[in-house]
Amino acid sequence: MLSSSKKIPSDAGTTVTVKDTGIGIPPEYQARVFERFFRVDKSRSKASGGTGLGLSIVKHIAQYHGAEIAVESEPGRGTTISVSFGGQSAPLHTP
Repeated sequence: MLSSSKKIPSDAGTTVTVKDTGIGIPPEYQARVFERFFRVDKSRSKASGGTGLGLSIVKHIAQYHGAEIAVESEPGRGTTISVSFGGQSAPLHTP
């Protein structure tokens, strides 16, 4: 199961949270899930398990916008990824 929520913006900022009830991520791998091409379960094929780029892309987008990204996970219970944007708006970048 996958759920998401967005807190109402305030002076303190906004946090976007995505939570699942999947297999979870062992503590020793949690710091690495934002690395490019990192996959916890190497036995899963790329066809069914992804390329290991998703959270790396999210991390770089969050950093570009001055946001912080965090992971909370417990094996067997699921994972929560949170992106917190500060109270001040990031400048709009246009080509």
